[in-house]
Amino acid sequence: MELTWIAILASLCMALAAVLIFVFAVKKDYFHNIEDAKYQVFWSDLEDLVNSPKEKKSNASGKHPSR
Repeated sequence: MELTWIAILASLCMALAAVLIFVFAVKKDYFHNIEDAKYQVFWSDLEDLVNSPKEKKSNASGKHPSR
């Protein structure tokens, strides 16, 4: 029976810690622009596309350039 009370006390402490961390994050404005996170994954790919040199559409021999 004692182990049950220890488990209940531990779970209540973890729940209280989770609530306190959530309140801290809201007060520090960590959730200001949550939609921006999904675009951060693609920003590096977009930069690669913008900064990459353009390939020649055709060459003199009509063949693809060798790699």
